[in-house]
Amino acid sequence: MSRRTLTLTSQLHEYLLEVSLREADILRRLREETARMPGANMQIAPEQGQFMQMLVRISGARRIIEVGVFTGYSSLAMALAMPPDGHLLACDVNDESTGVARRYWAKAGVAGRISLRIAPALETLQARLDAGEAGQWDLAFIDADKESYAEYYALCLALLRPGGLILFDNVLWGGAVADPERDDADTRALRALNRQLHADDRIELSMVPIGDGLTIVRKC
Repeated sequence: MSRRTLTLTSQLHEYLLEVSLREADILRRLREETARMPGANMQIAPEQGQFMQMLVRISGARRIIEVGVFTGYSSLAMALAMPPDGHLLACDVNDESTGVARRYWAKAGVAGRISLRIAPALETLQARLDAGEAGQWDLAFIDADKESYAEYYALCLALLRPGGLILFDNVLWGGAVADPERDDADTRALRALNRQLHADDRIELSMVPIGDGLTIVRKC
């Protein structure tokens, strides 16, 4: 028994995957291809992808925003969990890495559910607000440049319906957020966001120590 979250040793983490991970073959193949690419550590952990799929299903999300696509593991996981009439708006600025994503979306048969926008996400999100889509989205996943997280949050919260969810990746930042010796711009931005979310009475939240830390926000 424990009154605090366990530290996951390598042995315990392997056990967790062995008895709980049900990763679709298409996701496994994408993860293995990405592992051979530069920047592979930007991909979420498979157990986090499975957890996010459960959140999509529990919440009944049909309209999802993703800020930061990379090679598309998280967007593919969520698209597979959406109902057939679901739609995912994927925001990124990198044609090369999202080319991998597009290939796997097509292989999985979900490309028709995903709209990719190669442009700064702040512009894409603002355009959706300007088009009158405030309060019309069910879930957002933010996993892009850390210094812009607060701006992504403001726009996604406006686009989200009451009861909708926002998921923030990397909120523990490898432990750096709690390390007083770390003072780089990304770490400062994440610390500020974590404090901002904790104090925001427009939402409910839970920070979950999965992957590199995932904060789940529910709009009141």
